[in-house]
Amino acid sequence: MQKTILAKKEEMGKTWNRNWYVIDAQGKTLGRLAARIAHVLMGKHKPLYTKHVDVGDYLVVINAEKIGVTGKKRAEKMYYNYSGYPGGMRERTFENLLQKHPTQPLYQAVQRMIPRTTMGRRMLKKLKVYAGPEHPHDTQNPQKLEL
Repeated sequence: MQKTILAKKEEMGKTWNRNWYVIDAQGKTLGRLAARIAHVLMGKHKPLYTKHVDVGDYLVVINAEKIGVTGKKRAEKMYYNYSGYPGGMRERTFENLLQKHPTQPLYQAVQRMIPRTTMGRRMLKKLKVYAGPEHPHDTQNPQKLEL
């Protein structure tokens, strides 16, 4: 009879067995990349994955401004923001949002693929998204993650 091994919160600690990965988003499709990033942030790629414990790794995404989408989504995909006041609905296309806030489309896509809980917010803090090719996390020696 095999025993199931579960990760325990006390054993995991704050930085136990967490790797740093860097992903180049240039030319990648938004949804597919976001799904893979969410998978790694949650720790589902590890054999020690446990649903109620955060076992995911840190991810640094570079070149987020060069991410792609399929079809006509660049001009037709809309992002909505509501201030809560009458007439406070703001609409932006993917292209406009990418020009003004280049990291936002990828960050929002990953955010919506992660559980909406306290642990999900903790997982999202391990995601670092940068518009250009440079990032300040060289001291962590991130490994390149191919998708």
